[in-house]
Amino acid sequence: MSGNSLVLPIVLWGRTAPTHCISSLLVMDDFSTIITGCHDGQICLWDMTPELEICPRAMLFGHTSSITCLSKASACSDKQYMVSASESGEMCLWDVNDGRCIEFTKLACAHVDIQFYQFTVGTQKEGRLLCNGHYPEILVVDSTSLEVLYSLVSKICPDWISSMSIIRSHRTQEDTVVAVSVTGILKVWIITAEVSRMQDLDPVFEEESKPIYCQGCQSISFCTYTQSSLLVVCSNYWRVLDAGDYSVLCSVSSENDQSWAGGQFISADRVLIWTEDGCSYIYKLPASCVSASEHFRSDVGKTQDGSVPPLVYSIADRSDKQLFICPPLLICPPVTRFFFGRREPFHKLLIQGDSAGRLSLWSIPDTYLQVWSSISLQEAFDKLVPVSAGIIDQLSVLPGKDQPIKVTASVYIPSQGRLVCGREDGSIILVPATQTAIVQLLQGEHMLRRGWPPHRTLRGHRNKVTCVLYPYQVSPRYDQRSLVSGGVDFSVIVWDIFTGEMKHIFCVHGGEISQLIVPPENCSTRVQHCVCSVASDHSVGLLSLRERKCIMLASRHLFPIQVIKWRPADDYLVVGCSDGSVYVWQMDTGALDRCVMGITAVEILNACDEVAPSTVDALSHSAVNLKQAMTRRSLAALKNMATHKLQTLATNLLATDNADKGNLPKYSHNALVVQAMKTNVTDPDMHILFFDVEAVIIQLLTEEAQRPNPTLVSPETLQKSQAGADKGGSFLANKIFKQVKETMKETIKEHLLDEDEEEEEEQRRREEKSKSLSLLEYNLTMDTAKLFMSCLHAWGLNLQLDNICMDRLGMLRPHCPISFGLISRGGHMSLMLPTFKVCVCDKIPNTSGRNEFPPQGGKGTYGVSRAVTTHTCCLSSHWPTL
Repeated sequence: MSGNSLVLPIVLWGRTAPTHCISSLLVMDDFSTIITGCHDGQICLWDMTPELEICPRAMLFGHTSSITCLSKASACSDKQYMVSASESGEMCLWDVNDGRCIEFTKLACAHVDIQFYQFTVGTQKEGRLLCNGHYPEILVVDSTSLEVLYSLVSKICPDWISSMSIIRSHRTQEDTVVAVSVTGILKVWIITAEVSRMQDLDPVFEEESKPIYCQGCQSISFCTYTQSSLLVVCSNYWRVLDAGDYSVLCSVSSENDQSWAGGQFISADRVLIWTEDGCSYIYKLPASCVSASEHFRSDVGKTQDGSVPPLVYSIADRSDKQLFICPPLLICPPVTRFFFGRREPFHKLLIQGDSAGRLSLWSIPDTYLQVWSSISLQEAFDKLVPVSAGIIDQLSVLPGKDQPIKVTASVYIPSQGRLVCGREDGSIILVPATQTAIVQLLQGEHMLRRGWPPHRTLRGHRNKVTCVLYPYQVSPRYDQRSLVSGGVDFSVIVWDIFTGEMKHIFCVHGGEISQLIVPPENCSTRVQHCVCSVASDHSVGLLSLRERKCIMLASRHLFPIQVIKWRPADDYLVVGCSDGSVYVWQMDTGALDRCVMGITAVEILNACDEVAPSTVDALSHSAVNLKQAMTRRSLAALKNMATHKLQTLATNLLATDNADKGNLPKYSHNALVVQAMKTNVTDPDMHILFFDVEAVIIQLLTEEAQRPNPTLVSPETLQKSQAGADKGGSFLANKIFKQVKETMKETIKEHLLDEDEEEEEEQRRREEKSKSLSLLEYNLTMDTAKLFMSCLHAWGLNLQLDNICMDRLGMLRPHCPISFGLISRGGHMSLMLPTFKVCVCDKIPNTSGRNEFPPQGGKGTYGVSRAVTTHTCCLSSHWPTL
């Protein structure tokens, strides 16, 4: 897809919810949105109603590693921004309302905690992000540009900061940042308005440094109710300190081999403490810890750790200390956080997220406890009626089973319009992409046809297909008939994609195939006809598709393979393993040249990074004009914009007779690209349909220009056309009709012939010359436009317009939720979850009485968000002319 084109994603999630092992939690100030980050790098947005019901709305993609922390990045209600950080040092600024990525950057250090800090300079309010992590200072980052402004540095005993808290002063203009280092030293920095405006100046040093002997500090929080206490939670104990001189007021040790994970003040005399295994406790502080009491600080210095342990606040009829029963054994420890509303609604919420993608929420009043909501992503998917669609669900549901066969590997071939899907049972399905998408998303008679859409099944793997590769799509040096697949049965199979014949099986690995890679163009001639296979037994093979044998097998690696790189000029294949070791192999001889580790290994991998020359798209600038034309709803502007492209296509069509008549030229961009994605390696594939709006319009206009002019049919016109260059018009008409006729015949044969077709017919098709299937793109153009417009139209808002769309334009009504997406800066993407439509449908009345999924937005306008809003008559205004 062109980077500057208007591209709209539509995702088919399937019935299995994506894996979401929660690693961080955040609740926005208005208590309408919960945000969770996971260990796989995705972020999930959950809508929360005033009744504290939770529904997942969207999933954000962009991070490449585990999310370590989340924080709000704005204080105003009209702009709800939040920032996320990952283990690899990535930081992203997101718009919570629609999931757009506003800004992103990457630092050399990883953050483990981010806190938002706002200050006022005159009448202007500015925001800062205070970040701490695996580095010996606190970085102050601008909340809008994500630029590091300055840092809070330690003069005495600098070390990594475990936790920090910002103490806002209502009496003076000086705010305090209190932090505890990993060695148990408490640091205090003073921030004023002058310091907050600093940029590129000397670092700010601490005002105070005091050892409090709190090693392994998990969290530190300030009591906003009294502004006189500080709660420090360590793994083995938690303590309440006086915020004035940081003396110990009380201390409680852990019991039963539990490790404290965090805590927060829920009132002036109560604290909520939670453990790593998900258990939470509420403690009532003694009078010596409450500043309003006359006994405040009465026990300081009497015992080694302060006062005696505070009383446990008993809740319900369970054990005195237990707030709720510990969750079952999970893959990762659950994440627990406490949030309280600073404006309406004034809830006190305890929220927990676990490795199963489940959110549990408790409201904590002063007298009793009530569980308000608990839901997981899979439970939300299971409640959908109808269920969320997968890309080939109609072909994968077996009789007597509820769940379809999972798609585990797939590749889309734009030149043929085919989608290749490898499944969990070892079979491979070849299916037209637009037709299978129409079946899964839109209503029509096709829903009643058994075995529709037309497809071919390839059977050869004995178990799950793990990867599929179409080499010709990567480089034209390969045979366009060859399709390569790998599975958990240790085999790599080469198929004839046109006939479905199994051409060869490679059985050279001792583990399941995890990846298939195409070597670079400038390798040796022998290697250029190979594919590189990577297996779970830590082996790498070069499999020659022309010679049908393995020319090299590298199997001495001791650890799993993480990266494959190439040095074609030196005939080297470089393998990087998970332990940091790098193996350098000679491709032609198969000999191990060297095995290195440490800085040498890093240098070798860096030296292999060869930047490919970027291709310049001469047509990318027209995207701006396209958006303007669409905004003005001007068909003339669209046609004028496409004139130079149509002239090029017409010139190629009217080429000399000795040109290849079996191939029609096409627009360089694909109107539809299907991309398989998964949030975790154990998940089945979900598929995203990327519609390039510019390419759809250009291809529709191209077909209109290629239609034969009726005046050319007259005898006079035909007689004139035989004598000059103008004969190309009738030749063009005959050429198109002939090729469409042949394509329809070929399509009908492929649709009617199943796996048990007669041998003579199969033999005839084997002997038939290889044909380029680019002609199918012209048949796919209308299907792609129909699918795109049927999904985009605002069904249910205007019944008269709906009938016109179905009767005159041939559009189809969706029969399941349509999950749109939004591509933003740097390739970051937000995808609506199918459960988002549940909330929308509850808010908009259905006036037609039909099974419809009305979109969110105003009357006559389809609005998914502020960034994705389309007027219903924008594209359909010129549809009847095509």
